[in-house]
Amino acid sequence: MAQGARNQNHQKYAEDLKDMPMETYDYIVVGAGSAGSVLANRLSASGKHKVLVLEAGRESHPWSPIPIGFAKLIENPAANWLYSSEPDAGTGGRRIPIPRGKLLGGSSSINGMVFVRGQSQDYDQWAQLGNRGWSYREVLPIFRDMEDYQGDGDPEYRGKGGQLKVTENIETGPFYEKLIQAAGQVGIGYTKDYNGASQDGIGMTQTTIRNGRRMSTAYCYLDPARSRSNLTIQANALTECLLIEGKKCVGVRYTVNGQTREARAGREVVVSAGSINSPQLLELSGIGQAERLQALGIEVKHALKGVGENLRDHYSPRMKWSIDPALGLTYNDKARGLGLVWQALRYATTRKGLLGLPASPIRAYVRTRPGLDAPDAAISWIPFLSTPNFKLAKGSGTTGIVNILRSESTGHIHIVSKSPNKAPAVNFNFMTAQLDRDVTLEAMRIARRVMTAPAMKGVAIDEIAPGVNIDSDGELLDWVKANAETTYHPVGTCKMGHDPMAVVDDRLCVHGMEGLRVADASIMPTLTSGNTNAPSIMIGEKASRMILEAAA
Repeated sequence: MAQGARNQNHQKYAEDLKDMPMETYDYIVVGAGSAGSVLANRLSASGKHKVLVLEAGRESHPWSPIPIGFAKLIENPAANWLYSSEPDAGTGGRRIPIPRGKLLGGSSSINGMVFVRGQSQDYDQWAQLGNRGWSYREVLPIFRDMEDYQGDGDPEYRGKGGQLKVTENIETGPFYEKLIQAAGQVGIGYTKDYNGASQDGIGMTQTTIRNGRRMSTAYCYLDPARSRSNLTIQANALTECLLIEGKKCVGVRYTVNGQTREARAGREVVVSAGSINSPQLLELSGIGQAERLQALGIEVKHALKGVGENLRDHYSPRMKWSIDPALGLTYNDKARGLGLVWQALRYATTRKGLLGLPASPIRAYVRTRPGLDAPDAAISWIPFLSTPNFKLAKGSGTTGIVNILRSESTGHIHIVSKSPNKAPAVNFNFMTAQLDRDVTLEAMRIARRVMTAPAMKGVAIDEIAPGVNIDSDGELLDWVKANAETTYHPVGTCKMGHDPMAVVDDRLCVHGMEGLRVADASIMPTLTSGNTNAPSIMIGEKASRMILEAAA
């Protein structure tokens, strides 16, 4: 009886397929985020290849172009998938929010617009793991080519005329001067360009903002390519599964406004759905850990045990200090009452002020112990205090975000249902690695030394969080577990490599499959030393070059 019902279902499905719209392209890119938008632009640039890019989110949101709009979008379901992690010991049993962009441009359309390449050691480690072509010497030309850097940088490291607009932070004022002076007093020198020869030191944040507008990949890569007749950009398109014949990916099935469609790829399908959704799509398509898929009733098309594993992120306690309100140094003072109207007028006329801010306008890369070749921790400051719902707090103060750069704690992401509409389960396992605990605690103490240096006397009045009464390693660690958040940098869940847990090779081809690549932050074997948007865009650029090389 059950077999008969299954046969009827198969027959009905086959009949439905006859009426299903069928499209054929050379390349299909799943996800129009930081890497996917790059791929859409580059693969269609010659006009020789027909390209389809699918984005599950909407076209845009009115707050996205305005830099401070990230505070309006970080909890907005219209622009954000609003994922959250499973509770674990490292989070004190809490669920941690995981914002992910739900627009063209993906998370580059809702992020804090901080531009950090990371250290040369990051990429050299990838190459040392056997990933040919990924050393710093080999990816540096791609970083140079992709950027239009509006700053005084060494041309050996920085580029002009690229697709992505990168700007020096235009914020100035005594708050930043005091922080730089205080950092110098505790041994942290000033850096003009942390994306240049060395990352060490404190300096103003470089941003993907130009003339007061967010420079998302949707704006910088997709918009210039929209008029191409060989490029189809489809928003509100949820990819349900990859179409697999034998060990070859031949296309995708997706829905738009409830209508199911199929598209075939004559050359390749590139999954660029991000570290949450790329492993989700592979598993929904039958690629992953066999026992896990079978338990959900999914036919195993290709067993690959690394799918969804190796999850890493920057786990960051937010330290807070009160600032003397009489000095008028923070936006808690400058944007209160009529001050907010003034800030709006200032942005409208000059594109500066509160509305033109990145997530953290000043940052320091520091070494937490002697003998290190490069920084192992980051501290960034926000020139105001905010409430839990991201509004300006009544008191005057600053928030310091602290984290280890190369976290060794790893977790995993796996589907819990056959439904593509059901969010996967995200398990971070934060603070399970001893190094993460040690570096985080020492970085917090360095932040405290900066905030109590002579330059900050009479400026920083009090440590609000965690508070000076919380000082021992155990107390601080408990506070971190109970209060820290991510910095929204999930990576590694379809990692690149040649070991048994690798999902893609160094050409980003899925091991054991034809016609299928993954190109986004999920392929990173390890975390980069800083925000992950710039490396994700580089991955899209490098992937497009490799794909076009293969086509040629």
